[in-house]
Amino acid sequence: MARISLRNVSVELAIYNPRGRALKNELLRRTIGGGVRDDRDRAVITVNALKNVSFEARDGDRIGLIGNNGAGKTTLLRVLSKVYPPTGGVVEIQGRVSSLIDLAMGMDMEATGYENIVMRGVMLGLDHKQARSITEDVETFSQLGQYLSLPIRTYSSGMLLRLAFAVSTAVQPEIAIFDEIIGVGDAGFAARAKKRIHQLIQNSNIMFLASHDNGSIQSFCNRVLWLRGGEIVMDGPPPEVLGAYDDAIAAADEIADDETSGELPITGERAFS
Repeated sequence: MARISLRNVSVELAIYNPRGRALKNELLRRTIGGGVRDDRDRAVITVNALKNVSFEARDGDRIGLIGNNGAGKTTLLRVLSKVYPPTGGVVEIQGRVSSLIDLAMGMDMEATGYENIVMRGVMLGLDHKQARSITEDVETFSQLGQYLSLPIRTYSSGMLLRLAFAVSTAVQPEIAIFDEIIGVGDAGFAARAKKRIHQLIQNSNIMFLASHDNGSIQSFCNRVLWLRGGEIVMDGPPPEVLGAYDDAIAAADEIADDETSGELPITGERAFS
């Protein structure tokens, strides 16, 4: 049995060094989510990435996260992945979590592929014996062969992603977390990776997927959380939430078009009078 409970969870990220403040504010607003404020200490900028987020997830939930860039989706996934501790509120998670949002987290560039299998496995919650037991599966799936005996600093970016993906998906989690449905490597490997992701989703107790693709949300999810400015705007079935979200986008686009149309507030007759 898996269960997740968030009660009034907030994440505030303190950014130090005020140089380049205007550019930094804009970048943070666009990439992290929430709002940016100055603390009394002018050397600190605080990003309100999540604000009083509350919800529960239980066995059978397949939850999609939607919202514009900077809405707080990735921050929420990192809280669920235990990467970001909340600065306020309570997070309760029951069940093994596997996250595909930071594939290479915990990997040592100077260590061999085999050594990184064990290190990454331990970071995913396995003990050393269990982590060593997934080696054969990673060997078969990654198809890296003798390269696994070499330091991963010698790998190409594609080889590194193959290894990281193979390790991250070698253990069936109770709670699976995705930031988009990723494609890894060449066409052959990408097809096997997609199949493996679908198996993880099907066999997990709870799944979270952040995506800008409504088709993926509709295919994989039975519930959707719409985030805006670090807060949950709506929580419900995909058709209802996606419909409301699309309507909001259309309304915002219409307002933007009206404001930038550049039409002169005069008639043709007056223009030539």
